[in-house]
Amino acid sequence: MAQKADLKIVLLGASFVGKSCLVEKFLYDKFTEGQQPTVAAGFGSKTVFVQDNKLTLGIWDTAGSERYESLSKMYYRGAGAAIVCYDMTNHDTFDRLRFWVNELRENEKNCPIYLVGTKLDAIMDGKTRQVSAQEVSEFSSEIEAKTFETSAKKSIQVEELFLTIAEDFLNKKNGKVIQSGKKKPNQIIIEPTLKKDKSGCC
Repeated sequence: MAQKADLKIVLLGASFVGKSCLVEKFLYDKFTEGQQPTVAAGFGSKTVFVQDNKLTLGIWDTAGSERYESLSKMYYRGAGAAIVCYDMTNHDTFDRLRFWVNELRENEKNCPIYLVGTKLDAIMDGKTRQVSAQEVSEFSSEIEAKTFETSAKKSIQVEELFLTIAEDFLNKKNGKVIQSGKKKPNQIIIEPTLKKDKSGCC
């Protein structure tokens, strides 16, 4: 049975940007090529130690398809952090981010946002980057989000993303100022669990 989460994290973004791949990599250090789109949502949890604190992260991987947008809203409630994802090789997925951010703000106004570019490995392998650093910088400043460029396939910045979220949560809880930039706290990872609502993932 999954433990009660200390911190609820919700992943948002279009279908096929790789949200489920990020979750699978963080929970199990696995990467599955060609995953199917998530239906409704998938849930996973993992317990980490950050700053000598034990913290269970409850991670909701929401469906990116427009047909499930009304269902996705129910998963926003109580979120302590949101990972908003776009595919760096597909500008349409970046254009769609404002929709997800607005939806989140309507339901959890003060939820911290982490703006995450996916599929860095594709760019490293020669595919064209369609989203410029300037666009990301401007949008992240507007929504006050930290930014990461990740590759679940090559294990780039995935663990750092989730552990930064955990550390920021603890700092906020303890009344410390959260500064921009990437941090890599000391940690021990234990007890990953994963459940899917009806489907595979993306």
